[in-house]
Amino acid sequence: MKHWILLLVAGAISLVAGLMALLNPFAASLTVELLAGWSFVLVGLITVFSAFRDQGWGARIFMLLLGALILLLGINLLAHPLRGLLSLTYAAAMIIMIAGVFRLMLAFKIDLPQFRWIMGLSGVLSIALALMIFANFPQSAVIVLGVYLAIELISNGVSLIAISLARKSATMDSV
Repeated sequence: MKHWILLLVAGAISLVAGLMALLNPFAASLTVELLAGWSFVLVGLITVFSAFRDQGWGARIFMLLLGALILLLGINLLAHPLRGLLSLTYAAAMIIMIAGVFRLMLAFKIDLPQFRWIMGLSGVLSIALALMIFANFPQSAVIVLGVYLAIELISNGVSLIAISLARKSATMDSV
């Protein structure tokens, strides 16, 4: 790719945004909650409108009800952001716990012994993280989503910068 500079800029923006989110995890958590709320509103509206294109009344009614439910969830998240933070953090902790349990079960069933310890460690870490969130709930809801966002943005930024520099070096080598 000749335009490695675009990846470098995107990586730098992501890295800076991640550091800013890490400096103010409460604001980042509220941002995540509001983005989730608007996403649910948008998906709910699209689902309601797409219901009118479905064949048969059974499918239309199901899609209308599903769209209305998703729309109401989004409106509720937007109307009550602090309650939404609690709900989203609880849901995230539950998902992390379930994923950790499945990884741990998979670690005992995997046929490749060299990956067993990595899968087991990953499962144990996920379970420990979920337990940490639950142990400090609801106070943890104020920062958990923001910290997750910060970690993701920083990780994304570092990887984009690494890819851009690798592509720059490949471009320089081919010239």
